[in-house]
This record gives sequence, structure tokens and C-alpha cells, in this order.
Amino acid sequence: MQAVQITRNGRPAIPNSPTNFSSKFVGGAELRAVVIDALQVNVGKLCNQACKHCHVDASPKRTEIMSRETIDACLKVLQKYKIPTLDITGGAPEMIPDFRYFVTEAEKTGAKIIVRHNLTVMFEENQTDLPEFFAENKAEVVCSLPYFLQTQTDAQRGAGVFDKSIEALKRLNAVGYGIDEKLVLNLVYNPVGAFLPPAQTAIEADFRRELKTRYDVSFNNLFTITNMPIARYLDWLRRSKNEESYMRKLVNAFNPATIEGLMCRNLISVDWLGNLFDCDFNQMLELSIDKNLPQTIFDFDLEKLENRQITTANHCFGCTAGSGSSCGGAVAA
Repeated sequence: MQAVQITRNGRPAIPNSPTNFSSKFVGGAELRAVVIDALQVNVGKLCNQACKHCHVDASPKRTEIMSRETIDACLKVLQKYKIPTLDITGGAPEMIPDFRYFVTEAEKTGAKIIVRHNLTVMFEENQTDLPEFFAENKAEVVCSLPYFLQTQTDAQRGAGVFDKSIEALKRLNAVGYGIDEKLVLNLVYNPVGAFLPPAQTAIEADFRRELKTRYDVSFNNLFTITNMPIARYLDWLRRSKNEESYMRKLVNAFNPATIEGLMCRNLISVDWLGNLFDCDFNQMLELSIDKNLPQTIFDFDLEKLENRQITTANHCFGCTAGSGSSCGGAVAA
């Protein structure tokens, strides 16, 4: 992989073309994992929405869903290695047949359970009791909400999504989420256009004020996540002729202080077939982990996977721009 030249101010030099943005990050040093304290499992690409920014390219037409056999393999790894966190994502993970089995069995292992929830799936058939189910299993719920106003949210996620999202948040509040300290409700903000998210603390204050004032909705934290130039969002960048300018924006905003907190250094990603990846973004690009390491959840070996070299490419500049971006939001001040 080509290394990007680092200038005196600590930023990568800007290549002439977006196709040359791959890097080994700072000074040509390898990016390596530190520890695996989270198993992030993408259970499939089936979703009740087809959002314009989706890096998974999920939609109601997708058929990829995780089998019970693969779920059991994930549960076995959680139990055997005492991995502290299970992070379940999709698609809309609630739509796979064995979602509730996965959550209830994972809760028995003692792992912290995070569910990445799009809010509107709550209105699908047999899903209206999701708030109660989440609460019973002490799941932390992380919900996507592009903005606290209807126009911006519906522009990204589809007509009517905002109103359903607010109603879903109220239902989560009603069972204690965002209010009871044991029931954590976090929101995720993705920019609607070809720009970086604002400072996380500032926009969190705006969301907290506006959601409470306008809709009497409470939440714990807001995570800002940079849109990755992958799949559907990349298609939009190309159609709108924003690809090169957006990539240059990411490189110009490169922040070496984000490297230490990159999520790929502390988790392993599992796809719906059980294949292992350094992160969910690499998973969508089919950028496999080092070929000399275990490749699937079925031959998982914690000792071999910790401290592995991480596969990097152009999209990694999305996680290192500005305050950085991770599944837990900004990673640097």
C-alpha cells in the first residue's frame, strides 16, 4: 500500500487524484490493533429503509441475513473470551429471524449489548414491543437521527421518517430510555451533504435543547459520524460531482490525534456469513484482515487477532478527519 507523504504540519500531502488517497497513516507507520474489547456483528443487509448515505447499501430488497449457526458461533466467542461488548448492527438487525434469540442469549454471557436501531423499524410487523424488549435485556440503544428538523431528516432517510423517529424516541423514553441511568439511549448524527460533522459537543447541545423543547424527547449522548465514501454515499458523491472535493476535504482535515482512538484498534467486525474484518467499513468493501490470521468467527483466536496489522485504504481518512469518527462518535478533542 502506498504511503501518503506527511508534511511538516503533520498532515498528509494531497495527491492529484482521489484514487491515490491510500495511506499507512502517520510517517508510514503501520496501523495496528491494540485489544479486542468489542465484537461488532453485522447481521445482514435487510432493512425497512434505504437511506441515501448508507454504507451498507441496505434496503427492504436485500436478502442477506445471518444464520442461527453463525450467531451461535458469535455467542461461543463472547463466552469463551469474555469479550466485554457485543455491538449488533445491520441493516435493521431487528428484522432477521434470530435477532431476539441473539440478544437474549448474549445477555446471559454478561456482555454489554449495543443495538444499532433505526427507530422506524419499531413500526414494522411484530416490532412494536421493541422498547420493552430492549429494556428487559439491558441493551444500549444507538439510534440514527440525521437532524432535529423534519426537512433534513426526510431528505436523507425518506418521507415520513422524521415523524416516526420522534414517536419511536417517545416510546423509548416511556420505558425509561434516556431517563433511567441504566437504560442508555444514544443518537447518531450524520451530515446530510458533502461536509464534515460539526463539533460533537456543540451539536449535542443543539439536539438536546431542540428535541426537549419541541418534542419533549430526552437522550444520553449524541455521536457525530463522518459519512464514508462507500456504497450509496459514494454513488451520490459521484452523481453530484463532489467525490474529489470531498476526498480532499477529508485529507485536509487529517488529525494525527485521532489515531490512538480509532475504533478498528479495539474491535473486530463480523459479517453475516461469519467472515472477520477490521471494521464495518472494510467489511462493506470486502477488505479482509491479514490472510495469515483466522478469517472467520468459526476459527476465531483472540491471541492471534489482537495486535494485528489493520488493512487501510482511502476511506480511512473519514475516521481521521477533524475530531475523528467512530461508532462511538468523535475520538479526539
